[in-house]
Amino acid sequence: RKGLISESDATVVARLEAAGAVLLGKLATTEGAMVGYHRGFEVPRNPWGDLDRWPGVSSGGSGVATAAGLCFASLGTDTGGSIRFPSATNGIVGLKPTWGRVSRHDVLDLAPTLDHVGPMTRSVRDAARILGVIAGHDSEDSTSLPDPVPAYESEMELGVSGLRIGWDEAFSTQDVEPHVASAVTAAVNQFADLGAEIIDVQVPQLEEDEVAAWNTLAAAEAAAVHESTYPSRAEEYGEYFRQFLASGRNTSALDLAKATFARRRAAGRMTPLFYGSGGGAGIDLLACPTLASESFRYDPQRAYDGLEQDQGHMAGVPLGWFGRSDRFIAIWDYNGYPTLSLPCGFSPDGIPLSLQLVGARLSESLRCRAGHAFEQTQEFHLQHPALT
Repeated sequence: RKGLISESDATVVARLEAAGAVLLGKLATTEGAMVGYHRGFEVPRNPWGDLDRWPGVSSGGSGVATAAGLCFASLGTDTGGSIRFPSATNGIVGLKPTWGRVSRHDVLDLAPTLDHVGPMTRSVRDAARILGVIAGHDSEDSTSLPDPVPAYESEMELGVSGLRIGWDEAFSTQDVEPHVASAVTAAVNQFADLGAEIIDVQVPQLEEDEVAAWNTLAAAEAAAVHESTYPSRAEEYGEYFRQFLASGRNTSALDLAKATFARRRAAGRMTPLFYGSGGGAGIDLLACPTLASESFRYDPQRAYDGLEQDQGHMAGVPLGWFGRSDRFIAIWDYNGYPTLSLPCGFSPDGIPLSLQLVGARLSESLRCRAGHAFEQTQEFHLQHPALT
């Protein structure tokens, strides 16, 4: 695709431009919106600390540019965490909308049944503003939802009094860095002080095959998306994404069916939390960490590597680091529920920490209400990395 200029704008771009946004350009992303980088591109550098922290994937450039103040807002795509990873690691707000809430027309797919497009900003108000512009049905995208778009920015002023916020202490604090657990717990206590009702819940634990299903599904869908150029032009792909596409093409119909079943089981088990069916809690939102720890120290050159199981790395990312945060991430792509990630503190080394607010489909307004109310009691979103 080098040098290829599209004949049309993506719907999200056209809507931003029509609303008066000044479009500055495109930002760095991992190859295919997965984990590794192609050697033809530089790896973005997280502006926090000593520029040696992981910037998150896949929308790493969006996270870095927004955190560094290079733009008012940016767009990200989230198939398995790629709005939330860079938002959390760069200390900004990331809003993953309900699947279908924002058009994917002319966005290069990774895995179409999992892909979400959403705003990345420095405040919840900014995220609400951007979402209000890009959300809504698009005749060019038959998977976009027909539901009317609320007035996100005005509705977020309603506060959290009376909202039912689910809290599973074990889910949110076990195998999580102590400073992350403390910051998220403090945020939940702040919601209680603001008038929200904190409901003790038990988040269902995913089975091993349900966790593994994400990679099977995403790889197979990506292989279908890239069928015209992979494997016929395999040598032009980077190391990691070439491996990923190969695994997708090698997936059997039987394994794909099993992964589809596992995804549906996992997604369905979460439904009672939010809708109250089957003895569930019927909460308005779930509070939990976005990630189990702050961003780790990172060698950008390793981002060009492939999957190295023997060394425990995937394009420079420790497999164990991903593993600790899996339970907070992929399930909300499986079921397409909206999430909001926002800063909630700093590690002892001064690296941002992130709170995640999850809710039922099309409840973005509640996420913005809760996030904005929390933000008004804190100054985390007002603190920016020192740039030289």
